[in-house]
Amino acid sequence: MKRREFLLLIAAIPLAMTVAGRARSVPRADAGGGTSLNGIRQNWKTLLAQGADVTLSTEPIQKSEAEWKQILSNPQFLVLRQEGTERPFSSQLNDEKRAGVYICAGCTLPLFTSLMKFDSGTGWPSFFTHIPGHLGTKRDFILFLPRTEYHCIRCGGHQGHVFSDGPEPTGQRWCNNGAALRFIPA
Repeated sequence: MKRREFLLLIAAIPLAMTVAGRARSVPRADAGGGTSLNGIRQNWKTLLAQGADVTLSTEPIQKSEAEWKQILSNPQFLVLRQEGTERPFSSQLNDEKRAGVYICAGCTLPLFTSLMKFDSGTGWPSFFTHIPGHLGTKRDFILFLPRTEYHCIRCGGHQGHVFSDGPEPTGQRWCNNGAALRFIPA
């Protein structure tokens, strides 16, 4: 193989991974009888287990760093409070296929449902949409490149980043750290 061919091949790998990821990433919304995006967003409580220990209040809460350290594990604290990122493919939530709700590990506010999840192939739990009013976004920069970071609206815990390379119907990929979530089966 010539050097030029090799360099073109290496340059094409990210594009091929994106295309392959989209091909694998059929949202369960389409597979679930044609459920509309608005229906998925508005009817999320149908996947919440009866008596689940969650909060439905989006009223902001404040805790000191010491209080957060008492209630969070080290990986959770790193991600939620220090805006860290876990290693790809390290979360058991990547392989979670059951029906249910994903909640903030810091304050138990529901953020996503299983109907919103898809396999992005990136190594982090990914969703094509979220529960309305439960996440806030802000722009940050890495090496002068802008990106959109999102946080739990209630506790301010860092969840991940949103990208515009997700599947239809939104074209978004809400790429979440598994350490920032807990899963509650339906």
